[in-house]
Amino acid sequence: MLLVDDHPMVRRGLTELLNRTGDFHCCGEAESAVEAQKALSELKPDLVLLDLRLRNSDGLDLLKDFKLQDPAVKVLVLSQLDEMTYAERALHAGAMGYVMKENATEEIMTAMRQVLAGELYVSPRVHALAVRRMAGVKNNAADNRASFVEMLTDRELQILQLLGQGVSTREIAADLCLSFKTIETHRENIKRKLGLKDAAALVYQATLWVRNEGRKAE
Repeated sequence: MLLVDDHPMVRRGLTELLNRTGDFHCCGEAESAVEAQKALSELKPDLVLLDLRLRNSDGLDLLKDFKLQDPAVKVLVLSQLDEMTYAERALHAGAMGYVMKENATEEIMTAMRQVLAGELYVSPRVHALAVRRMAGVKNNAADNRASFVEMLTDRELQILQLLGQGVSTREIAADLCLSFKTIETHRENIKRKLGLKDAAALVYQATLWVRNEGRKAE
C-alpha cells in the first residue's frame, strides 16, 4: 500500500494503525504529486490511499495522472472533502472508492479490502444519492449540495475552492501553471453557470462554500 497525504502526522498514524492489523503493509509514503508518481513507478503498490488535498497540487488531477501512468492501479480516496461533492468526481477520475477520514477504522479497512478485491466502494450516503438520481428523486439537502457544484468541471471546482480560500487570480494561475487569461475565463464560466452577477458575488459565494465545506469536515 502506498499512502499519499501531505500531513506527516496523518501518514504516521495511518501507517502504524494499518500495519498493526496484519492484513496491510505500507510500502511507501508520499506528500506531493511528484513523490507519489515516482513511488507508484518504483514500488508498484497493490493499493494507493490518496488524500485529495495535497500541497501545491490537486488530487483529482493526480488521480487522472495515476491512471495514465498505470491503468491497472487501484486507488482509494481517503479525504476530509465532503463525499457528497467529491466521491462521484473521484470515481470518474479513476478512483475505485471514496472514504471520509472521519469514518471509523473498520469502515476504512472494509473499503480497502473491497477495492483490493476489484470492487467499487462508496458509503451508504453516496449510494443512496446515486439511487435517488437514477429514480429522478431529489428532495433533500444532500441532493441540493451536490447539484450546486455538479454543473462545474473539475478545474472550475478547483478554482472555486481556491477563490474561497482567498487566493488571487494571479496566484491561482501560478499555482496551476496556467495563464492569467485562462483563469479569468474559468471565473467567467463559473459566474455564468452559478448565475452570479459580478466578481464580488463570485468571491462571496466561493468563500461561503469553502466555509460550509470546512464545517462538514470538522
